[in-house]
Amino acid sequence: MKTIYPKDLPVPEFHALLQGSVAPRPIAFASTIDSEGNVNLSPFSFFNLFSTNPPILVFSPSRRVRDNTTKHTLENVHEVPEVVIHVVHYGMVEQMSLASTEYPKGVDEFVKAGFTAVPSSQVKPPRIKEARVSMECKVNEVKSLGDTGGAGNLVICEVLCVHVDEDILDEKGIIDPNKLDLVARLGGNWYSRTNGSCLFEIPKPLRTLGIGVDQIPEDIRNSAILTGNNLGRLGNVESLPSEEEIEKFGEKPEIQEMRVRFQNDPASWADHLHLLAKETLEEGDVEKAWLILLQKP
Repeated sequence: MKTIYPKDLPVPEFHALLQGSVAPRPIAFASTIDSEGNVNLSPFSFFNLFSTNPPILVFSPSRRVRDNTTKHTLENVHEVPEVVIHVVHYGMVEQMSLASTEYPKGVDEFVKAGFTAVPSSQVKPPRIKEARVSMECKVNEVKSLGDTGGAGNLVICEVLCVHVDEDILDEKGIIDPNKLDLVARLGGNWYSRTNGSCLFEIPKPLRTLGIGVDQIPEDIRNSAILTGNNLGRLGNVESLPSEEEIEKFGEKPEIQEMRVRFQNDPASWADHLHLLAKETLEEGDVEKAWLILLQKP
């Protein structure tokens, strides 16, 4: 394991190290306007949601590493403390990238990137018609984190209203991540796409008190087959199956066949149980996985 301290590397290299490590990052595609009415549109991947009540988003237009200059977006929010933050879906990622070009002040990135500007309802900057989610915000505060190249500027935004494309909602009115098809930023020129096989669900342990990995029987906890993720899922149950349930499950033909096959080979019996449980966990059936793992030879 290599240990690196910020002073060990030139700022551009440490910047790249952080961007490659803290990823993927959501992208704030920010529309702003200056005091003379010039519109700017620029993406920022130092961005996230920090509060729901009040609804607060924060993004950071950092000072440029190479020459310590500031971006038009930062200048604009000081002049007109309003912004529209759009999330970026795959169908607009190339145009979004083009809008990150450092055009001179006064050049409209809506036009350069081929987006349609439509009026916002609560703020002066326009919003992108092609975006699937747009959040009109007032800027509550801009907090500088330094005055050298690479220093961030936290733009703390309060959401006034949200525009959502109804086509991305499921039958319950909740955003479907497959339909939204978000794009996130990694290091260098790399992006990721949240769609298809890249998406997976993990039950949140909010309403249950999981037994924890420490309460998993030692032979299972020290398995050479089960991964840390497998153990985490196993430890998220409130209780283990009853002896009656375990015994009844053990009557299944596939378990009986394994019991006969490995009656003189306890190590292989355990390995095959763990392999079967691993497959079952990856199919999402935690209860069945526990019934498999707790079988006796």
